[in-house]
Amino acid sequence: MLHPRPQLARDSFLSLNGTWELETGGIIAPVCVPYSPETAPSGFPALASPARELVYSRDFRLPPEFIGRRIILNFNAVDQCCTVYVNGTRAFSHEGGYLPFCGEITTMIDPEGINSIRVEVQDYLDETGFGYGKQCLNPHGIWYHAQSGIWQDVWLEAVPMQYVSSLRIEPDFDASSVGITVLSEFDTVCSIEIDGRRTECRTNEKTVIPMPGFQPWSPEDPHLYHFTVRLDQDVVRSYFGMRKFSVRDGRLCLNNRPYFHSGVLDQGYWPQGLYTPPDDDSMKSDILLMKSMGFNTLRKHIKVESPRWYYHCDTIGMLVWQDLPSGGKFPPNPVTAYGPYKIPGFRLPDSNYALFHRENPQSRENCLKELREMVGTLYNTVCIAMWVPFNEGWGQFDSTSAGQMIRTLDPSRTVDNISGWMDQHAGQFNSRHVYRRPYVYKKDRFGRCTILSEFGGYSCAIAGHCPDSGWGYRTESDPVHLRDSLISLYRNQILPAVKQGLCGSIYTQLSDVETEINGLVTWDRQVVKVEPQIMKELNSELYAVLS
Repeated sequence: MLHPRPQLARDSFLSLNGTWELETGGIIAPVCVPYSPETAPSGFPALASPARELVYSRDFRLPPEFIGRRIILNFNAVDQCCTVYVNGTRAFSHEGGYLPFCGEITTMIDPEGINSIRVEVQDYLDETGFGYGKQCLNPHGIWYHAQSGIWQDVWLEAVPMQYVSSLRIEPDFDASSVGITVLSEFDTVCSIEIDGRRTECRTNEKTVIPMPGFQPWSPEDPHLYHFTVRLDQDVVRSYFGMRKFSVRDGRLCLNNRPYFHSGVLDQGYWPQGLYTPPDDDSMKSDILLMKSMGFNTLRKHIKVESPRWYYHCDTIGMLVWQDLPSGGKFPPNPVTAYGPYKIPGFRLPDSNYALFHRENPQSRENCLKELREMVGTLYNTVCIAMWVPFNEGWGQFDSTSAGQMIRTLDPSRTVDNISGWMDQHAGQFNSRHVYRRPYVYKKDRFGRCTILSEFGGYSCAIAGHCPDSGWGYRTESDPVHLRDSLISLYRNQILPAVKQGLCGSIYTQLSDVETEINGLVTWDRQVVKVEPQIMKELNSELYAVLS
């Protein structure tokens, strides 16, 4: 099995994916983890509606090589809040449906006998303020089928008494160095080895390692430096890339040079598994397909993916704009969510919490908690170039201070405070969504970079690969017309805008999703609607402006 956490990998791990027992809605039956019970690959009997209360259970034995070591139980994501029990003892709990968590269970297990895990899950959707993304009990339009429970990898790892709990990796492009902090509950000596060079250091203290003559990371040359950390008997493997994201003179820059971000909206949905892809190769194939089309960016829309997805972006070479999964009460207030779509430039202050369905103080705090955890969890990821805390007014609040908070937590990346509309005239970007009307570039009067963070959405039905009642923001009768329209869109609207100052553009979207058929590839990933070489040529024309 490929390691479920590539940036902190040990040889001693045991997958707990596979058959569990699940009790929900009065049904007790086997379920295949990590697929949610609402999905066909889970093998669970069909649910009339998404599960609200779920109880998972399974037994396990420790491998012989795990005995005598500390045992950590890891969950990469469980939707939405859960408590974990081991052999009847409460082990740990977690809130939020998109981020990994873990806990030590050493004292709770029988090292040589049969052990039981019980996971009690509650999926509150929009009731807590935590993100629920585009999940909906009544799927329609841009809102999709809801799911619940365990939807990413579950696994055990064995660690020695003294071990590395996490790493913080800070490439410093301008100083030709990398700062690495080895975090541990023990204050002790350890070592870091990069390309045969070994550096002695102490845990919980930042160690700056010179990288003279380093090879930069970029989508065109995604060079990674692999390194090993040794703390007593613990050995972990990780990696980093030497890159720098910044804004200068009204342009996005990569490694101190103006760099146009041309990407697609990637919602990460699959026809069978919904949030969960069929396998590792499927995740990789999506990224490679967009790369073959010449795109250098994916906007990971209203979802956080598994660690392996980001690993593939790191290794393949694909920038990521990372959204926080949206929260707040459903449905969003039509005034805040759709008013600016009808009236360009329309705005309201997002300190008016009731208008944005964020009047509950706990809802706001839970959102900020999840935002802080997302930035912390994904901080070491090489490919993430931009954080996006809010989208189109869905549960938006205090976006200016939220953006400032992110910049304090992570000054190494850019932040799009509010993607699309309900702009508060602050932050680094004027971020626009334009559908069903021509895009005309306008220089931001506040001196910010201008990005077209969503546009296009041209639909094209492919018989046998999409529903009969699919929709998009503009309908094309067949792939030939879609191709011609995209050529016109990019050459007549996007290319002139890049010459005027546009810094990045995100086309909607990578794949069809349920009844939304405006993808460049069908939802089942069987039909690519536009010849990749066509899109590659269009993207090359955009990049040539800044070359």
